[in-house]
Amino acid sequence: MAQDSAARVRARSYPPPRTSATEIPDAYARLRAEEPVTEVTLPSGDTGHLVSRYDDVRAVLADPRCSRAATVLPQAPKLTAVPFDAGGLFTMDPPEHTRLRGLVSRAFTPRRVADLRPRITALAGELADSMAAAGSTADLNAAFAFPFPVAVICELLGVPYADRERFRTWSDAVLSLTAHTPEEMLRHKQALLGYLGNLVAEKRREPGEDLLSALVAVRDEDCGLGERELLTLAMTLLIAGHETTVGVLGTSVFTLLRHPGRLGLVPKDDDGRDELDELVEELLRINPIGDGGPLRVTTEPVELAGRVLPANSAVIASICSANQDGARFADPGRFAPGRSADPAQPPHLAFGHGPHYCLGAPLARAELAIALRVLATRFPDMRLAAPVETISMHTGLLVNRLTELPVRWD
Repeated sequence: MAQDSAARVRARSYPPPRTSATEIPDAYARLRAEEPVTEVTLPSGDTGHLVSRYDDVRAVLADPRCSRAATVLPQAPKLTAVPFDAGGLFTMDPPEHTRLRGLVSRAFTPRRVADLRPRITALAGELADSMAAAGSTADLNAAFAFPFPVAVICELLGVPYADRERFRTWSDAVLSLTAHTPEEMLRHKQALLGYLGNLVAEKRREPGEDLLSALVAVRDEDCGLGERELLTLAMTLLIAGHETTVGVLGTSVFTLLRHPGRLGLVPKDDDGRDELDELVEELLRINPIGDGGPLRVTTEPVELAGRVLPANSAVIASICSANQDGARFADPGRFAPGRSADPAQPPHLAFGHGPHYCLGAPLARAELAIALRVLATRFPDMRLAAPVETISMHTGLLVNRLTELPVRWD
């Protein structure tokens, strides 16, 4: 009987299927209760270990034995047939990761983001005006949730906004689990790296006041970056700088619209800044960016939830499951803005934990807060233009993103 049970566990595929766009996969609740560390078959076909409880996920994220750098070793299990490149933020550990992170972290500090807020607000306002001018209905994904974070990261990096549809196609392939074939993933990744290589050459000829120009200067002046390292870092910043925010912005607005009148209650001035910040934190907790973070591989045996994983074991720490763990969050499926104000409430893990905590978190929080404020001010009566049950998620990607979000307003 035990052997039959073990066979069923090994046959489980990752990621677990969703039954709707409003809920995380049902499998996670059972896994937290019965199999907090369970074997899964990864999209690559390799075996991995899915970790689902909050405390265990947080432990994995902070444990140096659960390595990102080890994921690129030839003998390591892989998440997909075309894994992330070596030499990037997603495939480094300290101290190399610390060095690379330090080169770009100043662009994402809370102080720097505060300086950017007026421009970010202006970009959101321009998109809202365009929506209003086009009529009284829209696919919010196409009209706002995608172009807004793309415009922000393009300005920050110095990437032409006009090329957004090209690198959207490329980045979707890079972040594919099962949505693209290995050949498509590799072809699109090489196309993106080629595009960025041409852009780097332009920055060398005519540098600007942008982050990519600054990184090119670091590369050329003090050899703080290798050329391939520079391109991999640029690719990481471009993809991570918009894909995650596109997804969480769409699902956050969807969450508010599922509670009629809630969007109109979003604080619209600085007197409600604390309330808006609390709303953002709950939206981040309840709307997972993805089922799990980047893959990790153990460098030595690691014990989790009473189970010892041997060295060279693939580990996926499911942040979306951790943020729904009833042992840490009371009534975790309930949308409850303000719960983050409770000092006894643990922090959500939407941006990770430990040395790989998302360096773009201040920017993502600001973008979400500004977008909600602008939309609530411009369209206080916005509502869904399709039944909730017809809204769906893209499948086969590392990030969660709605396929479309039809809305209307008067």
